[in-house]
Amino acid sequence: MNVLYFGTYDRSSPRNTQVISCLEAAGVTVSERHRQVWGRSNWSLGLRQLARVAAAERGLARERELEQQADVVVVGYPGHFDMPAARRVARGRPIVFNPLVSLHDTLVGDRGRFRRGTPAAAVLRHADRAAFRRADLVVADTAAHAAFFQEAFELPDERLAVVFVGAEDRLFRPGWQPERPFYALFVGKLIPLHGLETILEAARLAPEVPFRVIGSGQLEGMLGGRPENVQWVPWVEYELLPAEYQAAGCALGIFGTGAKAARVIPNKAFQALACRCPLVTADTPGARELLTDGVDALLVPPGDPEALAQAVRRLAGDAALAEGLAAGGRATYEARASEAVLGAQWRALLEQVVAAR
Repeated sequence: MNVLYFGTYDRSSPRNTQVISCLEAAGVTVSERHRQVWGRSNWSLGLRQLARVAAAERGLARERELEQQADVVVVGYPGHFDMPAARRVARGRPIVFNPLVSLHDTLVGDRGRFRRGTPAAAVLRHADRAAFRRADLVVADTAAHAAFFQEAFELPDERLAVVFVGAEDRLFRPGWQPERPFYALFVGKLIPLHGLETILEAARLAPEVPFRVIGSGQLEGMLGGRPENVQWVPWVEYELLPAEYQAAGCALGIFGTGAKAARVIPNKAFQALACRCPLVTADTPGARELLTDGVDALLVPPGDPEALAQAVRRLAGDAALAEGLAAGGRATYEARASEAVLGAQWRALLEQVVAAR
């Protein structure tokens, strides 16, 4: 099978790199047609950015030949503006959309980057609806997210599927050997969904436990008044993240209380499981699709710093519990989220959508 991975997708996003890696491991030939627009720090919607998007779309659409005579076009994340160009290039071949998120839900509802009712919010809502409804198949990251997409964009069951995010097996491998003293690790972009305020308050409630926060972003100002037991590292190269998980006493997932936080399982959770690092994250419908409290993770109520502090203390004081969760988490990852598992799922979905044409 030949796949064209297409669009202005963010090449640094694990959702894209991991899907391509999964497909190639499953024996799929993947060619890329890409124009760089989005990235780690350029998620604006000003006139300059919209002009960049328009120029990229024109360039994508002008290249009419499908590399390797692709059987299917996969529009990567965030490819919400790419669907018209993808349709022109596909010329009747099926298009699969790997959205990861709704732009309106993320940038208006969750992050509050744009106010509801503004022109920018209207652009995002239109881009969402057009992209989701033009795809032959939309692949969501959780069933909870798929249900949201279905309701928001009025999609029939047969145009929705679910494949977990997973982690890149070439990097995130078992090797957990926690350093002493024990510390809790958080890695992320510091957006509202992550619940940074809950993590910082849990650190205040457990001053004897060190916390290490890696990342920067929208809410990094909160770290200016962080407790003394919180170390902040604004950036670590992606290739060095596995060593961070392997040295930590436990990894922290997300703890936000918004609707989107309840629907997703973040990259960091899969990365921790892959590295055999004990995971603590919020008990949400999304998390429950993969995780079982006390078996492969500790699940705590969202936005509850007392419960988070208690969970971290339990792990710091109970080596047997930590080892059990580490082993259980890795077993869950191998059974349900490894590249071999997800690659087979992706390939089967693409074969089905091609056969249906």
